This record gives sequence, C-alpha cells and structure tokens, in this order.
Amino acid sequence: MSEAVALELIVGGRVQGVFFRDSTRREALRLGVTGWVRNRPDGTVQAHVEGPPDAVAALVRWAREGPRHADVDELRVSDVEPAGAASFTIR
Repeated sequence: MSEAVALELIVGGRVQGVFFRDSTRREALRLGVTGWVRNRPDGTVQAHVEGPPDAVAALVRWAREGPRHADVDELRVSDVEPAGAASFTIR
C-alpha cells in the first residue's frame, strides 16, 4: 500500500454557489480521500485533500471540471504535509 499524500487545491472560476463544496465532499468520500473544502472570500474554493496517491490524483482530475454547473478556469495544486484527517468536511 502506498503512503498517503496531501495536496492543497485552489479552484477558480464560477465555483461558488454551484454546490462545488458538497460535490467535492461527495467525490472525496466516494474515492476514500479525507480533508476539507471551503469557500474563500476572493471567490475561489480551497481544499486540503489527502489519501492514497491514486485516489488523490482522481480527485484532482475531477476538480478540473467540478460539478455540472461549475465553470473551472483555474486549478492550482500544491504539495502539503498530511494532517491526518479522519473524514472529509465542509468548512
């Protein structure tokens, strides 16, 4: 089994008011990824995601499109330290 990886995602575009956070939570749960997601005052969505490398990579691929009503025009991905999150929450 691979060691857990962790990433920070900053998603820009039309990503607030389109169920992006809840859709991210659902996709993370489906993939077995833990962490959190929140809206930022600048209109972007920030997420901390961690778990098996393949599952985290799948969530990053999903975030490039987001839910049906989202219009993602930017996705910044940064390596971060795993925080040991036990679940995936909306902040």
